[in-house]
Formats: sequence, structure tokens, C-alpha cells
Amino acid sequence: MSLDVYLEMRGEKKAVVGPQIFIREDGQTKEITRKEWNRRFPGREPVAFESQEEDDKVYSANITHNLNRMAEEAGIYKHLWRPEEIGISKAHQLVAPLRTGLAQLKGNPEEYKKFNPENGWGNYEGLVKFVEDYITACEKYPDADVRVWR
Repeated sequence: MSLDVYLEMRGEKKAVVGPQIFIREDGQTKEITRKEWNRRFPGREPVAFESQEEDDKVYSANITHNLNRMAEEAGIYKHLWRPEEIGISKAHQLVAPLRTGLAQLKGNPEEYKKFNPENGWGNYEGLVKFVEDYITACEKYPDADVRVWR
């Protein structure tokens, strides 16, 4: 199971043109290039998705649910997993609280690494990167609508 976060802006149609190659790594689904695929998996053919769709998403990312306890300890669980429950609907509303949570995470890595899942699916470093990238997207698209799927 994973948390999917989206920033959407009506009228900001972003064409998604394939082929796209996705892998699961560190508790996230990540898109990689064909060159990266070939480097990682020489002699194997990927399953590539062809898409010509347009949508209003200007940013999307996902992360494993296994990291929700770590996010809770950093004070950002609801901001990531349940923004609608705390009145967050726009990207700019996430910037300050996510920055505070990121500072908590980075300020005491060993404390948060205790919450790394035993099954190895997801880790501290993955959550830090996820939050950093999400903040960057929220700053780039401050008026975007926030949507999550869990």
C-alpha cells in the first residue's frame, strides 16, 4: 500500500507521453529512463507504458504507508496522509508545516531511523527525499489543489 500525493491545477494541462518505465524502490514507485533501466537491468526488457493523455496534475509522488509512524513522530502525518482533515486544500498551505517536519527529521536522524520498517520496505532517507521534493513542488505550484489517495 502506498500514499499517492497530487498537486493539480485546472487549465495547466500537462501532456504525459510514453513510453514510461516505473520501478518500485525504497517504498516508492519511481519513473526511470530507458538508459537508467538498461544500466540497472542489462539484457532485460522493461514493461513500458504508453500514454497520450492530458491531465491537470502538475506533480505526483508516492511513498509506502510503512513510513506513516515516522511522519507522525515528525509531526507531519496529517499534512501528508490526511490534509483535508486539517483544512489543507492548497499547496502553499503545506510549505511551512512540511519544512518544520523536515527540520525535525534532519535534526535527529537516529531518532527517526528507529521507525524504519523491519521489512525493509521504505526508510528514513526515502521519507526525507519525499518531503523535500514535495516542498519544492508546493513552492513551484503554490495555488495547486492538494489531493491524496491512500
